[in-house]
Amino acid sequence: MKSFRSVIPVVTLLFAGMAFISKTGIPAKKPAHSPQKSIALCGGSTCKVPSRAVALRTSLISAVSREQSTADMVLIKGTSFQMGSTEFSDAKPIHAVTVTSFWMDTHEVTNAQFEAFVNATGYRTVAERPLNPADYPGVPADKLVPGSAVFTPPSQPVSRQNPLQWWQYVAGANWRHPQGPQSNLVGKGNEPVVQVCYEDAAAYAKWAGKRLPTEAEWEFAARSGRKNTTYYWGNNLKPNGKWVANIFQGSFPTNNTLDDGFRTAAPVKTFPANPNGLYDMDGNVWEWCSDLYRPDYYQKSPIANPKGPNDSFDPDEPGTVKHVQRGGSFLCSDQYCIRYKAGSRGKGETSSASNNLGFRCVRTANKF
Repeated sequence: MKSFRSVIPVVTLLFAGMAFISKTGIPAKKPAHSPQKSIALCGGSTCKVPSRAVALRTSLISAVSREQSTADMVLIKGTSFQMGSTEFSDAKPIHAVTVTSFWMDTHEVTNAQFEAFVNATGYRTVAERPLNPADYPGVPADKLVPGSAVFTPPSQPVSRQNPLQWWQYVAGANWRHPQGPQSNLVGKGNEPVVQVCYEDAAAYAKWAGKRLPTEAEWEFAARSGRKNTTYYWGNNLKPNGKWVANIFQGSFPTNNTLDDGFRTAAPVKTFPANPNGLYDMDGNVWEWCSDLYRPDYYQKSPIANPKGPNDSFDPDEPGTVKHVQRGGSFLCSDQYCIRYKAGSRGKGETSSASNNLGFRCVRTANKF
């Protein structure tokens, strides 16, 4: 799939390198100003601030609770399967892979879940952080404003050879404002969080006591026991005449007929779950995986629990570090992007985000 994530040096100049602006998105802890936040215990005529030891123990209990919880997750019992596809050069050859058991989020991480993480940690996503002029030589200072990529359909038919005709860098676009400053999350708490780069997704996963899935885990869970099907749900694009995934219908990129009911991301669990009980493993939003991307990795991938190559290489953009993305998005169309099909692979520059890119998490199962 070609998109802002894998084209044009000028766009890379604006989109890439954001992860190097700071080593952490969590600012130093500041004194609380709200009485409700700074005074934890009130009773009668006295107010007591908990001791440092009590506060620390409480925070550790909360962290342990997150790490042990499997709420809204399903157990994927590991075994062997055939991974890959003959339809895509970077997904060849089809090869045997064995994965051990793991827990997987039933749906993509939502805006409400990501907001809880931000509120608890003060985390700032890469798209929200100031840009360092040293990372963008030649770009005017007044153009170096925080923002991200937003799908903006052209008003008239265009060649599908140049993704810059429908991707724009929008100042102020971030997870709180997915399509720019004029957009917001009111009433969208149950939609998948977007405008998150790999660093953001990994930070959330760590806070939640989870991790991002390997590419092998993701595909194994998506296939759900099915073999050699065109799509993860089967061979028919519209089983029983119904859309079962949020993808693009109409003439891409100008005219989305909205046959599936959605112009952008749909609330999680809108479309049917697969036999594993997982939602939106096709379409809706792309999902980050933990693996670095190389198109030749499957030629030498280990059989047991492959975790991706040690380095990243994309011949389309040599020198750009990329991670694997899976599942496709609401912009996938048989006219342009068919990487929502079973076994296909996506790729994205590690510090870049967009309004069709999110993630879900997994946790290793202890004994199965």
